[in-house]
This record gives sequence, structure tokens and C-alpha cells, in this order.
Amino acid sequence: MAERRARVGLFVTCLVDLFRPTVGFAAVKLLEEAGCTVEVPWAQTCCGQPAYNSGDRADAKAIAIQVIDAFAGYDYVVAPSGSCAGMIRQHYPELVADDPAVLPRARELAARTWELVSFLVDIRGVRRIAAQWPRETTYHDACSGLRELGVRDQPRLLLASVEGLRLRELPGAEVCCGFGGTFCVKYPDISDKMVDDKAADIAATGATAVLAGDLGCLLNIAGKLTRRGQPVEVRHIAEVLAGMTGDVPPIGMSR
Repeated sequence: MAERRARVGLFVTCLVDLFRPTVGFAAVKLLEEAGCTVEVPWAQTCCGQPAYNSGDRADAKAIAIQVIDAFAGYDYVVAPSGSCAGMIRQHYPELVADDPAVLPRARELAARTWELVSFLVDIRGVRRIAAQWPRETTYHDACSGLRELGVRDQPRLLLASVEGLRLRELPGAEVCCGFGGTFCVKYPDISDKMVDDKAADIAATGATAVLAGDLGCLLNIAGKLTRRGQPVEVRHIAEVLAGMTGDVPPIGMSR
């Protein structure tokens, strides 16, 4: 009897849905190649992080309950974003801690929620990717994935197997780019200085491309690189690993 394929619910994320659907398609491709059956629940919405970070606990809790309901029954929930995965995994149980009817379900969902690349490596045992991308590349470690979920070595492991890709480590790769969701709106001057420093560090590597696992960081970095006149290709790591870079322009650029 054939082994049952893991049933994965893909949490697409707001930014991917609205700005970069290719990342979602790339995630599906990678998950299917890793032996998963992938579904995208129609009832999913935002993870609730903007409301949560702004102190709106009531709306954040309502959104969390909707997500808990939408992703019930899946073996795993996977998001191409450490930020959204971190919200579900780390903050949902805290958010509903005063609700005994919801707390067990929040904890159960948290236990089966993963960021995409860490899921491929740590859960599915993927060690090599059959992709080609001849670029001098650097990598930015997004804050939530790194600090809340421990995502650091996994992307580098898979990138090392991409034919033609040469990774140049980014000085201060773990330093925030200044996006931080609502942070860049509340503190624009601080945010702009942070992303300007990040862009300068990227340029200093001599890389022609920069990757990350969170689209918010990538949109912020791409915008600053464009304003600085630095022609660095900006992409989500999933697009590169899935070999889906040929038909879609880099983030922040149009054909």
C-alpha cells in the first residue's frame, strides 16, 4: 500500500495574494514535489498580525478564530512567510489564553504550523533542490522567521544545491530591514534609515540578487534599492527553489 501523502493547508498570506501570487504557486510546487497534497482553504484571510501589533486584541482574536476554523483537519499548515507562521505558532495561544474553548485548538494549530523552507527541510527531509539559477546571491534573514522560528540554516542548505547559485553572506543578515509591518508606517524615518543601511550592506556584497523568505521585507528592500539606483534582483526564495523565475520579473521591477 502506498504511503499516504501529507495533507497540507497552504496559508497564502495577504502580501503574496495581493502583490506576488507567484510565491504561492512556487510554494505549491515545492510542497507537491516533497510528497504533499496541497489545498488552499477559501475561508482564510489575514493572520491578524497587523491588528495584534497595533494593540487591537479583539479583532486579532476574531481573525485567529477564523483561521483556526479554516485550517482544521490538515496534517500541516504551511506559510511562505516566517512572519505569518510565527504569528500563528507563537502568538495565537497567547491571544486566546483567556478562552478555554478556543485555547486547545489554538495550541493544536500552532503545533502543526510551519514556515515553508523549514517545513521542507525539518519535516519533509528535503536536502537538495533540482533548480538552476546562475547568480551571485545574498540572503536576508527576516526577523520573525529567524527569531521566532529558528529559520536560518534551512534556506542556506537548499540554496547550496541550486546549480549556478553562489551565495555571498550578507553582513548583518540578521538585522531588521525596517519593514516590521505597521512599524514602517508608525516610524517612517527610523524605518527608512534601517532599510537604507540594509541596501548599502547588500550592495557591499557585490551580489546581483538578494533573496529572503518574507515578502514584506522583500518589498521594502526592493523599493529602497530602486530609489538608490542599485540594479539588484530581488526575489522570494520559493521562486528560486521552484525554478519559477523565468516568466515573472523581479520584485519591484516590470518588464
